[in-house]
Amino acid sequence: MAEEGLRPIIVKRIKKSSSGHHGGAWKIAYADFVTAMMAFFLLMWLLGSTAKGDLKGIAEYFATPLKVAMSGGNSSGDRSSVIPGGGRDLTRTEGQQNRSANLTQNKTFDLKTAKANNALDLKKAQAELERWDAERLQSLKARIEEAIETIPSLRQYKNQLLIDITTEGLRIQIVDEKNRPMFALAKAELQPYTKEILRELSKLLNDIPNRLSLSGHTDATPYSTGEKSYSNWELSADRANAARRALVAGGMDESKILRVVGLASAVLFDPENPLNPINRRISIIVMNKKTEEAITKENRKEEVTIDEISSAAPRVPTAAPSDDAPNIAEPAPASPSVTKQ
Repeated sequence: MAEEGLRPIIVKRIKKSSSGHHGGAWKIAYADFVTAMMAFFLLMWLLGSTAKGDLKGIAEYFATPLKVAMSGGNSSGDRSSVIPGGGRDLTRTEGQQNRSANLTQNKTFDLKTAKANNALDLKKAQAELERWDAERLQSLKARIEEAIETIPSLRQYKNQLLIDITTEGLRIQIVDEKNRPMFALAKAELQPYTKEILRELSKLLNDIPNRLSLSGHTDATPYSTGEKSYSNWELSADRANAARRALVAGGMDESKILRVVGLASAVLFDPENPLNPINRRISIIVMNKKTEEAITKENRKEEVTIDEISSAAPRVPTAAPSDDAPNIAEPAPASPSVTKQ
């Protein structure tokens, strides 16, 4: 029993080792990093999907905020320098005012110079338009010449198709030959091959916006009745109108034709030989813009002149009717007659 009371008491202590606690600060840093990356990629996506015009508008807004743009005043967005006062003058203590207001106050206008500049710009624009129009007509000329060589229905008549550039535009002339006339003798009836030629030309001429002018020509052989009844003037006009109908039947837009005239033998192709069959022809002019505007403005000027004459005509004063005078209605003035072309 004594030995049992002296037995030592042994206490075992188990020491647990751990890596230690680092805290949660890294989680906050990681969350900030992820948020910044998400914002960065969102910004890149917005920049990639926004049009250039919108980007420019956004940049202008941040360069000049709305409040400063409307009312001016002190603002860091209203300065070009971080120093208070901003601008190029570093001695200023107040922010610069709205730039648009300053420019409006300092801007002056010279009316004569502005008119001269506008006239110069107008001339440059007209010259550029005429150059572009001439290039388009030259391209059309090359296409028609190529079509004449490649299309069998046109190639056999290439000697009767004359193409050139004039001051009015591109001119296409369909002339008669001695053994192959375009029309029946002394009539406005188209031959079948003439209709075929006009049908092929209508496809080529319908592709351009330029308008057309058609004129009919005859030789100097007169009718037996002379100029008193049906003459070469009526015949040339009827032939030009027959050509117009054939072009429209071939698919051409009828609004493209601006003028149809008959010139009889006034403009001969061969002046030295007035009876030459080549003088009998149909002339199709693809007009340039200058010629087209000259024709349309001339018509407008005539209409204005008629209106001015009507408004400027003196009015005859009428006396007050008496009780004994019969009640007679005054006839209405006759309206001017219009001849349909």
